Amino acid sequence: MKKTPVNPDNKTILVTGAAGFIGAALAERLLLSCGGVTVVGADNMNPYYDPSLKEYRLSLVRDAAEKSGNTFEFIRGSIDDASLINGLFEKYGFDIAVNLAAQAGVRYSIENPGAYITSNIIGFFNILEACRRSYGNGKKGVEHLVYASSSSVYGGNTKVPFSVEDNVDSPVSLYAATKKSNELMAHAYSKLYNIPATGLRFFTVYGEAGRPDMFYYTAADRLVKGEKISIFNHGNCKRDFTYIDDIVEGVFRVIQGAPEKATGADGLPLAPHAVYNIGGGNPENLLDFIKTLEEALIEAKVLPSDFDFDSRKEFVPMQPGDVPVTYADCSALEEDYGFTPRTGIDEGLRRFARWYKKYYDKED
Repeated sequence: MKKTPVNPDNKTILVTGAAGFIGAALAERLLLSCGGVTVVGADNMNPYYDPSLKEYRLSLVRDAAEKSGNTFEFIRGSIDDASLINGLFEKYGFDIAVNLAAQAGVRYSIENPGAYITSNIIGFFNILEACRRSYGNGKKGVEHLVYASSSSVYGGNTKVPFSVEDNVDSPVSLYAATKKSNELMAHAYSKLYNIPATGLRFFTVYGEAGRPDMFYYTAADRLVKGEKISIFNHGNCKRDFTYIDDIVEGVFRVIQGAPEKATGADGLPLAPHAVYNIGGGNPENLLDFIKTLEEALIEAKVLPSDFDFDSRKEFVPMQPGDVPVTYADCSALEEDYGFTPRTGIDEGLRRFARWYKKYYDKED
């Protein structure tokens, strides 16, 4: 799909989920890489996991703003609050909107499904409506809406690698269903209101200051406490792990190329909407991943060299909502934006382990 260049310099950019793992890292990158930029971050700081980690991430973003001389403003609130979102768009007249706010987690969607409808469906609807209203009355409106989807939309697909051309009509969790719904909603709004929008299917993101509910993080926590780690599907899983810096680089590049607007034979807009995978393109066996994590934790002195890992491994069946394999085909991202994630788990997990050691030693 042809792209319209979008220069983020001297622009006002909304980043929802700005205290989250990807949101904070992206906000930091925008502040350090762009000139004259104003980043407005919104996050409800919910207690799905320890809010102190979210505060830590925000401190890094504020440091980046101070270092760069750019502006960062933080708004505490939820995207499911329509009046808040509409007010922000009215006040700031965003040039670019990046929606990363969402209730995440496959397993949690089984326990608390209402949170996913509120945040992922109603919240995203509010973002789309605000983008629609940003046009007209002399306003140029949002140049590009970029939003988070998920590799979960592929469900139990057995064809690998997963391509954006694949059918994704069989989700195996409510979380996946909400993310597929986001793609459909965005496409409809792009078609109806000519809003340039791009959805990004993230594949198992990991790294420093990550989400504590993700396996690599919970495994580190439990091993430090001397507890057992659960290895699902008896270790017969493969995941396409994607390092946080690669994710941020991908989002940063996508922001700068919006789907080109065009008119169809009927005189109506063709939807300026696209979807891309962002994944490592190299699925790792779960047991190999755990072995690499073990080595990284020892190297960073998170755990002693004689730590008995084998006694702390518990092999359990597959959990509802999980899938045995994820594997990203990123050829479309490479073709349109010249980028494919390249950081391997050896380097990525070592960086995480060093951060983990530093972060938690500081708390002691």
